[in-house]
Amino acid sequence: MLKTFTKGGIHPPENKLSADKKIKILPIPKQVFIPVSQHIGAPAKVLVKKNDLVKVGQLIAEQGGFVSANIHSPVSGKVFKIDNVTDTSGYKRQAIVINVDGDEWDDKIDRSSNLKKDFDLSSEEIIKKVQEAGIVGLGGATFPSHIKLMPPKDMVAEVLIINGVECEPYLTSDHRLMLEKAEEMLVGIQILMKALKVEKAFIGIENNKQDAIEHLNKLVKSYKGIDVVPLKVQYPQGGEKQLIKAVIDREVPSGELPISVGAVVHNVGTAFAVYEAVQKNKPLIERVVTVTGKSVKSPGNFLVRLGTPVKELIEASGGLPEDTGKIISGGPMMGKALNTMDVPVVKGTSGILILPKEEAKRRKVKPCIRCAKCVEVCPMGLEPFLLMTLAEKSMYERSEKEDVMDCIECGSCSYTCPSDRPLLDYIRLGKNQVGAMRRARSRK
Repeated sequence: MLKTFTKGGIHPPENKLSADKKIKILPIPKQVFIPVSQHIGAPAKVLVKKNDLVKVGQLIAEQGGFVSANIHSPVSGKVFKIDNVTDTSGYKRQAIVINVDGDEWDDKIDRSSNLKKDFDLSSEEIIKKVQEAGIVGLGGATFPSHIKLMPPKDMVAEVLIINGVECEPYLTSDHRLMLEKAEEMLVGIQILMKALKVEKAFIGIENNKQDAIEHLNKLVKSYKGIDVVPLKVQYPQGGEKQLIKAVIDREVPSGELPISVGAVVHNVGTAFAVYEAVQKNKPLIERVVTVTGKSVKSPGNFLVRLGTPVKELIEASGGLPEDTGKIISGGPMMGKALNTMDVPVVKGTSGILILPKEEAKRRKVKPCIRCAKCVEVCPMGLEPFLLMTLAEKSMYERSEKEDVMDCIECGSCSYTCPSDRPLLDYIRLGKNQVGAMRRARSRK
């Protein structure tokens, strides 16, 4: 019997169209746009100015607070300007625009492909390297990774859980990384274990990735304390709390973090980035991105320099299909629609999904029929129909009491609603308002 979480969940069509497509290196564009806020927390502070020459891997913006992350140049060339550009959120944010000239790397970066297994750094030294490299959660949340490696003094990490679930339909970048960079990822996991001072790590992988499960099961025999855990296919199993429940059967209480039950969760992409940072002195300057969709001519997985415009990825996949209705950054469940192809790839860009017009249409909203399907599928045990009503009526104090902040925005409620009600849209509105209320209270 395969493990899974026990509360709610759905199984939408998987549509893993690019699962068998090996990672290709995308050519470097002529110009990159590098937002200084590619993470949860304070934007990084710009260190360069117009006409400065930069190399690949050079620090160009330093973390702007405790919860923040460094930004490094993914290319070599000249700083064209510091300007506001539209990012994947749809808003204009400060960014560093660089005109590319050649591909000159920082001398400290080891560019060889040789696997480097041995390391003798202390926990503190590892955390410092991860922080300096600007690594964030690459599963989409983009929380600065070094902070996860420093649990509060009254809490102790007991186990590391590596998220190889990739439960979003269409996306396959993590799947390909587990197949093509497994050894590097496993060394990265050992490094994370040393940083957290834990003896046990689990890699959670859904059962629709049998090749990755078999491949890693062969390799982990040489890595002490690491086990592969096959999981039942169930969305949203990639959520931290759902993954912890599935893998170690511990339930994170409402309002608490995974560390409250002794667990720390990192994505497989993050583990690989940690390997490159610690063993190769390479900061986070590129990532694997899936480009996919039913009408896409050549769906694939690409290793992309950060700051590359999305249009370059789409062109490399055969161009924009004629029947395109929507371009989404991320997957169909939690991704966000883009209003332009000029937005840059950032640290949290896991995929670019191109939906045909027929699938991108919003259906007419009908009255709630009180079927409770949204309640049945909510993995957090919430009442989405109620949270939507409270947001519609601006009853945000009640929304807070109904635990709206526990919502992980997985979209299961909207997906299953027979009345096509925009449940998640209103719940996000409620979360934003309750978050603002809480911040206002904390300032008093």
